Amino acid sequence: MRTAIVVGAGIGGLAAAGALARSGWQVTVLERGDRVPVDRAALILWPNGVRALRSLGLGDGLHAIATPLRDRGVRRPDGQWLVQPRQPGPDAQPPIVVHREDLHDALIAGLGDGVEIRTGVPIDTVRLHAGDAERLHAGDRPSIGHGRQRYEADLIVAADGIDSVLRKALAPEASVVSSGCAAWRAVIPWYRAPRLPDDMSPNGETLGAGYRFVAVSLGERGSAGGSSRGGIYWVATAAGAPRPESPAVQLQLLRRWLADWHAPIGELLAATEPGDLIQQEVRELRPLPRQYGFGSGPGGVVLLGDAAHAMPHHLGQGACLAFEDAATLRSVMAEAVPGRTLTTAIEQYSRARRPRTATIVRQTRRMSAVIQARGRLALRARDAALGTITPRLLGSVATTAGEWRPPV
Repeated sequence: MRTAIVVGAGIGGLAAAGALARSGWQVTVLERGDRVPVDRAALILWPNGVRALRSLGLGDGLHAIATPLRDRGVRRPDGQWLVQPRQPGPDAQPPIVVHREDLHDALIAGLGDGVEIRTGVPIDTVRLHAGDAERLHAGDRPSIGHGRQRYEADLIVAADGIDSVLRKALAPEASVVSSGCAAWRAVIPWYRAPRLPDDMSPNGETLGAGYRFVAVSLGERGSAGGSSRGGIYWVATAAGAPRPESPAVQLQLLRRWLADWHAPIGELLAATEPGDLIQQEVRELRPLPRQYGFGSGPGGVVLLGDAAHAMPHHLGQGACLAFEDAATLRSVMAEAVPGRTLTTAIEQYSRARRPRTATIVRQTRRMSAVIQARGRLALRARDAALGTITPRLLGSVATTAGEWRPPV
């Protein structure tokens, strides 16, 4: 029986674990926390992320928990258009928004019986073995551990996030750095969401001096409408470091910073409660690891999700790329067995994923520069060029995302 260990029970790790189990692997998921982490916010998935989930056999239930999104355009704080909404082409697939708890439930349901989850297992060491894959025996498999406890498997998947212990050991050239901004996320449940006039949509994106605010609906008021946890999801991004104050004070600051922005931003912030708020320091990997696969005797280790390519959230591609990683891993590992075919599959995975993620990361960093523009002259230049830059950049992202197809 081929064995795999997935380190980290986030959405990328769960997707990879389920994919490997459905391909005949015996999978153990090791989670550092006392319980499997569940995020209370929502998530926007672009067509490539949806396509990856469908290739993993997890797409059938998406229509029951997801809401399609139309192009929202971009406004200035006073409400004037910087970029007008565009009409999608006849064959265009819109992105979707899904509550993370709904997606988590779907991923857990898709694990099947071949996956064991162990919580409260911190991993702080990794051990690889050099040598010919055909000559080394099972005892030369890669291993990870904490203290005296060791775990061995043919394949180890490092899905332990941006602060991945395994990546730090295997790819020390990749450093975690601040992206120069912080983000706040919240879902306002429908029973508390403001009732807006018919001509005032909660959906939209607004750019100001070092600030960005994005809001989308999770279904329709009064029904699940695509999510069993419906409401209005918003994300605010501000240049600078995270705030040390309590959530109540942070919410007051957001209301003050965005007080003169166009409706319904003020109404949404007024309807938000401190318990809804999730603050996040926006960080990234610079540079990316040189490779995503590391052979060890008859097997090896691969990096997946934020452990491999953590990036700012500006283009909404982090989770999508994690699902692409899982779909690619499923494909290359379907027929691999310990020995030369497994180490070759690990190399294939790295060759397929490293260039792809590097392209998306470059596009995300370009958007970071647009969002974080500050100062009168910089804002004038940005606003004057935004009507050209943003459609071209977003079009490039859409094209890059649209080009990806699940490997067969």
